[in-house]
Amino acid sequence: MWLTKNGYEIHHLLKGRSNSFLVVKNNKAILADTGRSSKRKTLTQRIDQFENLTIVALVLTHAHFDHAENAAYVKERYHVPIFIHKDEAGYLKKGENPPVRGSFFLTKFLTSFWETKIKDRFRYEPADYDFVVDDRFDLDILGLNCYLLHTPGHSQGSMSLIVDDEVAIVGDAMFGVIKKLIYPPFAEDPGQMVKSWGKLLNTGCNIFLPGHGTQNRRELIESQYKKFKSKSSHVF
Repeated sequence: MWLTKNGYEIHHLLKGRSNSFLVVKNNKAILADTGRSSKRKTLTQRIDQFENLTIVALVLTHAHFDHAENAAYVKERYHVPIFIHKDEAGYLKKGENPPVRGSFFLTKFLTSFWETKIKDRFRYEPADYDFVVDDRFDLDILGLNCYLLHTPGHSQGSMSLIVDDEVAIVGDAMFGVIKKLIYPPFAEDPGQMVKSWGKLLNTGCNIFLPGHGTQNRRELIESQYKKFKSKSSHVF
């Protein structure tokens, strides 16, 4: 669990295949991503451990199956509005994955052959969204010091949840699986993804929580941003 200076708690609900986080303040909560359907029971059990808690928003960092597979279920169970970027709202409504592209040679090779099969195999239950995000969406309307920021690259409609100007929940804008390396194996537009790292650094956050793996500190993001920004091609 992470705690900001103003008392915002960020709980790590799901780990392993895909992360899910719950931001809690004064009995209000924002759920960020929902994980795979195989983790549905674990997700709901961990949410239900909180007493007198109202989930006021379900934020989907993007519409890939491993982040959105439980969205429809969560929406119905907790009567919670879904926030998603406008470029991926249509995918969520159809239960389809946005394009999957490799970000270096091996994963580019694999996705060039398997993208259609991935798209068809990993369809999920469609969900109706309630709010669409453009470049920025302030969540002060919910009484919380949080906002959503468009951070494209992994997918066109990827976005991040900025909590109390200290912690960024970033989805797949970066990875936390390999020590000292945040570059993910899949990105629709790697160059745009690196630009999003700069955008995230401009938030002033010190902790960055990815959709896969463990937290990344600001110092690592700064060094990785400098490294990949200077490359003429953001491909391994």
